[in-house]
Amino acid sequence: MTEMFAGNRVVAHTGARYPIIQAPMTWVARAQLTAAVSAAGGIGVMETSSVDLDVTRREFEAIRAVTDRPFGVNLAILFLRQNEAMERAILAWIIEHGVRFVTTSAGSPRRHVQQLHDAGVVVYHAVPTLEAALKAADAGVDGLIVEGAESAGIRNQEEVSSFVLLQAVRERVDLPIVAAGGIVDGRGMAAAMALGAEGVAMGTRFVASAESPVHPNYKQAIVAAGTDATFLLPRPPRAKLRTLRTPAALALLEGTAAPGRMDSVIEGLYVGGDVEGTAGTAGQSAALVHEVRPVKDIIEDTVAGFWREIDRLAALRPGSTPR
Repeated sequence: MTEMFAGNRVVAHTGARYPIIQAPMTWVARAQLTAAVSAAGGIGVMETSSVDLDVTRREFEAIRAVTDRPFGVNLAILFLRQNEAMERAILAWIIEHGVRFVTTSAGSPRRHVQQLHDAGVVVYHAVPTLEAALKAADAGVDGLIVEGAESAGIRNQEEVSSFVLLQAVRERVDLPIVAAGGIVDGRGMAAAMALGAEGVAMGTRFVASAESPVHPNYKQAIVAAGTDATFLLPRPPRAKLRTLRTPAALALLEGTAAPGRMDSVIEGLYVGGDVEGTAGTAGQSAALVHEVRPVKDIIEDTVAGFWREIDRLAALRPGSTPR
C-alpha cells in the first residue's frame, strides 16, 4: 500500500506505509500503543518525557519485541534540559540503537539537529505558531509537526486553528508538514492535505483506542465528549492546557483548587480512572471520536476514508467519471 503515497515526503522520511503519526503523549505513548501504530502501518512515536533512560530502554525493547516496523522517539527538549547528563545519555542511546526518526518538541531543536543529522537521523519539530515554524526551519529540521489550537495538552498562548496555521506555514516553508489538532479520520486527513500537509498526527483518537494503556473511564469520557467538552486552562508562565471540562478542571480555572491537582492526572486518571476529579487532557477532536476501536481499524479506516474524500473531490472536475 506504500505506492498509494508515492512521492510523499513523510512516508519517505519515516519508512511507514502511511503518513499517519501517533502523537508522543506523556505516559500514554509507550510500548503497547506505539508498537500497535507502527505494526498497523503508521509511525508510532515513543515519548521520553519521564527523562528516565531505564524506562526508555525498557519501552524500546518492548516495541521491538512486537514489531519490526519503523517507529520514532520524541525528545521533549524542555524536560531534557533540566537534566543535561540525562539529555546526553538519551541522545547517545538513540544514536547507538539506530533510531532513524526523531520528533522534537517544547523548545528549540537547534541544539540537537546537527548531532542527529550526523548520525543519519531525520528530525521533525513540533510547532504551534508560524514564528516557531520559521525558527525550526532555520535550525535545519527535516520536517514540521504543525499543531493547531484544537490539539490536546500543553498549548501555546497564541490560539491559531489548524485551518489557518497550516496555510500560514505552507506559504512560508517548503518542508514536509504533518498536521496535528482536530484530526481523527480520513475526512480530517484529506482536509489537512488540501491545506498543505503531507501527513497527519493523531493523539486523542489513539488515546481512545483498544491498545491505549489508559483507564477505560478516560477512553469513555473522550467517546462521550461533545463539541464543547474541552477548554483551555492557563498554564503559567506562558502556556495553556486543553483539558476535558471536568469539575476539577473548572475548579482550577476558577482558582478554587490548588494547581497541584494537575499532578494527579497519571495516577488519578490514566491509572485510576478518576475523570471527574482530574483535569485530563483531550483535543477538540474528542467530539469526533464515537467508539473505542483497535489501532489497526483506526488506521485502515482513516486511509480508506482519505481516498474516498479524494475521489469525491476529484469527481467535481468537469468531465470526471464518478467512481
